[in-house]
Amino acid sequence: MTSWVGRTAAEIAAAVREKRVTPRDVVAEHLARIEQLDGRIGAFRHVRAKGALEEADEVGARPDLTELPLAGVPVAVKDNLPVRGEATRNGTAATDDTPAANDHPTVARLRAAGAVVVGLTNVPELCVFGTTEGVHGTARNPWDPTRTAGGSSGGSAAAVAAGMVPIGLGNDGMGSLRIPAANCGLVGLKPGPMTVPAGIGNGDWFGMSENGPLATTVEDARLLLSVLAGADLTPGSGQVPRKIAVSVRSPLAGVPVTRPYAAAAREAAAVLSGAGHQIRRADPPYPWWLATTSLAHWTAGTAVDAQDLDPRNLTRRTRVHAAVGRRCLGAVLQGDRREQLRRLMEPFFEEHDVLLTPALARRGPAAAPWHERGWLRNVIANTRYSPLTPPWNLTGWPAMSVPFGTLPSGAPCAVQLVGPPGYEQDLLDLAGQLEELRPWRRTAPTA
Repeated sequence: MTSWVGRTAAEIAAAVREKRVTPRDVVAEHLARIEQLDGRIGAFRHVRAKGALEEADEVGARPDLTELPLAGVPVAVKDNLPVRGEATRNGTAATDDTPAANDHPTVARLRAAGAVVVGLTNVPELCVFGTTEGVHGTARNPWDPTRTAGGSSGGSAAAVAAGMVPIGLGNDGMGSLRIPAANCGLVGLKPGPMTVPAGIGNGDWFGMSENGPLATTVEDARLLLSVLAGADLTPGSGQVPRKIAVSVRSPLAGVPVTRPYAAAAREAAAVLSGAGHQIRRADPPYPWWLATTSLAHWTAGTAVDAQDLDPRNLTRRTRVHAAVGRRCLGAVLQGDRREQLRRLMEPFFEEHDVLLTPALARRGPAAAPWHERGWLRNVIANTRYSPLTPPWNLTGWPAMSVPFGTLPSGAPCAVQLVGPPGYEQDLLDLAGQLEELRPWRRTAPTA
């Protein structure tokens, strides 16, 4: 008997379209996998076992089944996006169990494409931090359950890496797709503005937050992004040589990149050089004020998201984060630091097509009750391991995390690819080359 757990979304959809397997059988296998593993991994806040099987039957009966790009594919949805009939808890006790009346546009597009939502995944409170834990559970890295899956799309990443679903939907306001993707050995892509419907929280963190895919392969990431964007993102024809800048410099002074991540970026550059691309060592012109600007936008976004919630039901770290953000809000709304950063970066990306960096500065922190710890301790832990993601939310340009190599622990390492506006397809093409030349293991062995 063929098992569909561990198969890619593309493989599953093709089999369902060809009627070699039913959507119900695929979904049932993945629900069994969730029941087997999630007590240890903590990926899901809520599993839609009965509803998912009913939806699978509906997909199987659709007259357009043979045309659906995600026919019968189980998908996990981050618990800050509305799913019709389910509560959206956003990782906090300050929200309630009122069911959403409608799907978020991205969820609606997934369902229209034949995907089946099997559950909503754990996030840190209000999706603020780069580790995923809180009142609804702790998401662990399936490659090393003593470590965090990352955040804030940590539950979705853990679900995909453990083979509970082949693809996951998340979003990224300061690295929230790329951080857990890097921890969990996945492909995670933050698209540029207006590529995928946003509508995340109260204002998308000033337009910095974008919805995007988490997948085990570039093919699946491309497939999921195509559905989310409502666009054809098929691979480019031929291998177009690119001018690629490689930088292992941290954007933040005093926050170094550790040896495994720096080595992964250099080795990925060597692989791409061997594939015919022009590689040059060059550091982006990160400004001295990048750290304060990142902190101001990070905290102010939380202040806006928390303004209608009862602070008594928020954890202390979130209350402090929002309080700091309220002091920064005027400067964020009236300032032009983001536009200044774009102007600084534009000449760099006129000289180079793509920037290649480490995805993280060090491995993810321990899977621990960070929500019970102080605000400053959380901020320092997040900043020390993920200084390389926020600049590209501030510019709004596409960026993605790609698995590459392993850490001394045996967990995945990763690199980041960044491009100018409209470069999503080019980044996927480069990631596809890395995958072809240095294949990575798709599913965590501990799972």
